[in-house]
Amino acid sequence: MSEDSQRLVTIERTGAGRFTATNVRGGTIDFGTVSDADGGTGFTPVELLLAAIGGCSAADVDVATGRHAEPAGFTVTVTGEKISDDFGNRLTDLAVTFSVSFPEGAAGDRARTILPRAVAVSHDRLCTVSRTIEIGTPVTATVLEA
Repeated sequence: MSEDSQRLVTIERTGAGRFTATNVRGGTIDFGTVSDADGGTGFTPVELLLAAIGGCSAADVDVATGRHAEPAGFTVTVTGEKISDDFGNRLTDLAVTFSVSFPEGAAGDRARTILPRAVAVSHDRLCTVSRTIEIGTPVTATVLEA
């Protein structure tokens, strides 16, 4: 694996059920196990996964359509059903829904024409996150002695 292809984040525990992920550029995002009882508004790991799926495709679609027109509105909604079955806890029925509008005129018309193809190409080829999930890449877990 080349240095350019490897992606890496480090997760540090910051408190009971609270964590901070840090990327190699120094960016951070806090998350944790959030319950209605503690009034938490932070993202859970599952919500981060949904955000990654939608964010990956949103970026692809924005690049393709944004060449032609700045969107008047751009919202991506990602849903999934959390279940527990013989395979353990997992999400099913993952769905990514785009609601994108463009201004009137030739540039907006071109962006509207490109939108369905941009969404399809992101889903079928470009989005590393959803492609990894759909193909089913194994995940290994190890413990290093401290």
